[in-house]
Amino acid sequence: MWWEDVLIGAFLIIGLYCFLSLVGFNTRRVTRKTSRTAENLYPDFADSPKQQRKYAREHGGSWRDDEEARPSDMRWP
Repeated sequence: MWWEDVLIGAFLIIGLYCFLSLVGFNTRRVTRKTSRTAENLYPDFADSPKQQRKYAREHGGSWRDDEEARPSDMRWP
């Protein structure tokens, strides 16, 4: 019947609108501005100092135990 075609079309349009609305909401939530930086997040996810020293040694780097020195605190000449 013709009304079934209208209902199916309406459901498709409503479903598409809901999908696009949800995708837009998630995009805005994920890409919003924030004041947090990588330096702020680092203490939450960092390995222990012992593991960091070991990793640096294994990869040819060196480790400094200077707590105040952070990349954001360093100034270029």
